Order: sequence, then C-alpha cells, then structure tokens
Amino acid sequence: MNDKSLVVKENSLIQASYTLSLVEQRLLLLAIIVIREHTHKNELDYIAFDKPIEIYADAYIKQFGVHRQTAYKNLKEASKTLFARQFSYQEKRQKGMANVTSRWVSDVAYIDSEALVELTFSRAIIPLITELESSLTSYEIGQVSNLTSGYALRLYELLIAWKSKGVTPKWQLEEFRRKMGVEEGKYLRMGQFKEKVLDFAVEQINEYTDITVKYQQYKNGRKVDAFKFTIKIDSIEKTVKPNRDPNTIDWINNKTDNEVNALNPKQLARAVNSKKFMSDYAHLVMPQNPANSSSSAWITHMATWLKKDPSKFTKRPMKEYLDDEQADRF
Repeated sequence: MNDKSLVVKENSLIQASYTLSLVEQRLLLLAIIVIREHTHKNELDYIAFDKPIEIYADAYIKQFGVHRQTAYKNLKEASKTLFARQFSYQEKRQKGMANVTSRWVSDVAYIDSEALVELTFSRAIIPLITELESSLTSYEIGQVSNLTSGYALRLYELLIAWKSKGVTPKWQLEEFRRKMGVEEGKYLRMGQFKEKVLDFAVEQINEYTDITVKYQQYKNGRKVDAFKFTIKIDSIEKTVKPNRDPNTIDWINNKTDNEVNALNPKQLARAVNSKKFMSDYAHLVMPQNPANSSSSAWITHMATWLKKDPSKFTKRPMKEYLDDEQADRF
C-alpha cells in the first residue's frame, strides 16, 4: 500500500448519506484498499467473509502521518464506534428503486497487544467496493492523506465523482448536509455551516489535493438553499504538509510546532492580526468565509488554524508577526 493505491467505490456509495468521523473514514479507506488488493489476487475468502481485514496502526501512521500514540488512541476509539455507523443509498431492483440502509461492518475489533484493527465489511458493502463492471469512482489515497477535516474528505469524494464533467449538480441544502454527514441539528446557521463545514473543507481540498474547487450558492428569498460546485483538475502537484514530529525545529521560523502551540491567546491574536500575517495568508481564506466579516472573526479563525497547523504558517519567523504593526480593525 502506498500513496498511489486506489480507493474505489461504486457511485451509489459515493452519493450515499452517512456520518463518519475522520478516523473512521480513514480506517475504511485503508480497508477498501486491502480488500481490493485481495480481490485482484483472487483471494475470495475475504469476499466470502471468512477472514477479517487487518489494519495495523503502523499502516495508518505511515499513510496519514499521525503520531504513534495518537494513532493508537484514535483507532481504538474508532473500533468502538464504527459498528454502529450506518449509510443510506438508493439501489435499482426488479420491483423498483429501493432505499437501502446498511451498516458498514458486521464486526470490528481492536487488539491492544498488536495495535491492530480487525473488521469485516457488511454484505451490502462488498459489491459496492469490489465489482469492476459497475459505475465506479476512484482516486489515489495520497490525495486525501493530508486532509485533517472529515468534511473535507467527504466533500472530496463527492466532487471527484463529477471531475470529468467539471461541475456538480445543484444540491439542495438539506440533501447536501446529509451527504456531508452533518448531524441533524448541528450548524444550522449558515455562517456556522460555512465556517465549520464548507469553507474549511474547500480550503483544504484546494491546498492539498489534485483538484481546485469553487462553489456557487443559490438563495430562496434571503436564505441559501442550494450549492453547486465547479471542479478543475490541477496540472501541477501541490505541496503536501510534511509529516513531522512537533519537536522538529522549523528551518524558517526557528521554532518547533510545540513552541508555536505554546503561545498564549493574546500572542496568537496579536500575530494573526498583524499586517504582515494578513498580507502573507489572506489568500488561504475564501471570500465567503465568515472570517472575513470582522477583525474578531478573522482573529478567532486564524488563531485556531495557526495553533492547529503551525507548519502552514512559516513564511516569516513568528516573532516578526508579534513585533509587527497591528492591522486596522474592520
């Protein structure tokens, strides 16, 4: 398994509605690759449900660049929650169109001594990830390895199914929320939905994957009730986020990631509100992002981002931002 390994899903599964955490999605992607590799080798015991699929923590760490203890903790938690996860999709049958609800797995276990997840896909899943003659969507797992938002990973899959056309259908808001896996009652205000779900997902996709995406929103009166996306395949490979230990000293800013994370809230706010910081990184924030609505929103958004992912903000030493003149409030 490597960055070129293909994740392949039947289009009905891509378009299905479900809610999964980032770790659960990543775990399933690795399992899909494993079962397809065995399918190509004609090792049918995997398809016949005689053997569980094994995902070692080392494979997860190598593919997604997380720290070892984080991987152990996250995989152990995901193994407890994955069994209860369901997905819904439509399937054409002899008697008409069927609305199907199924589990992802029929069983899942975590073996502490081996740092190993064992899972068996449900019967409904197997044809959706192994058949070759169906209408399929595929992508290299390396394209999503640097995405840190579960919503970004899910949006990438939805969009990549339409890459040949360069544009998606218009998705009504409620339908789109279901496809993205947004839990019912969560992020109901459009500003929240864009900040926590849509805009951050788009920013990550544009930064780390092989596509660049823009969206158009549609209104019914004063309320946004639909979205449509345009997709462009990038000809130049994007720079991926380095998978490094947080104690590694950055050659640009002479600070470790942990030192950046140790900045207090006032220092973070001062750094992100400096004129130089805004000049250096304003392009990372989409115009529609609520972070552009006020200085307070900008500071909150960028301070959170800086603390979460300091490796992205390395154009200047952090001290230079702290010492710089503050931008005018807006």
